[in-house]
Amino acid sequence: MKEFGGPAFVLDRSDINTDEIIPAKYLTENSKEALAPHMLEDLKLEGFDPRAEKLRQARAIVTRGNFGCGSSREHAVWVFEKNDIDLVVGESFARIFRQNMFNCGMLAIELPREDIDAIIALGPDLTLAVDLEKNVLMAQGSHKAAFAFTLNPFDRELVRAGGWLAFADAHY
Repeated sequence: MKEFGGPAFVLDRSDINTDEIIPAKYLTENSKEALAPHMLEDLKLEGFDPRAEKLRQARAIVTRGNFGCGSSREHAVWVFEKNDIDLVVGESFARIFRQNMFNCGMLAIELPREDIDAIIALGPDLTLAVDLEKNVLMAQGSHKAAFAFTLNPFDRELVRAGGWLAFADAHY
């Protein structure tokens, strides 16, 4: 099974919407790959540079509440997929964004604010790893910490299969 996680990038703000994840002007692109260079280019966050090398190396995002709110578009998940980010950890997600993550075989893990605070406090050299069998997110920075999470059985199966299309191919 695929491993989830790696170097993490923190977006310490709530209500990051799909237009900030991938600006609407790029929705007419005819390939997912064409979206990749535009990830988060309209995000307004103090000190944030969408061209930062650390963001380009990230394989996971840590964020606050209501991540992926706004328009219900798969492009917001695809831009992460095409930038090799397969894990987003936050306090909460917009329903459609969260389901699009699972439909694409990616993980959206919800944790309470206290756990997000603890992860962010681990510092700038943060790495995340997921044990999907044990429902544990391991975080390493200034020290190591582990956080329990839950997934409903169907979302877990979508992730294990590699997304909705692979799941459907295997079951229908």
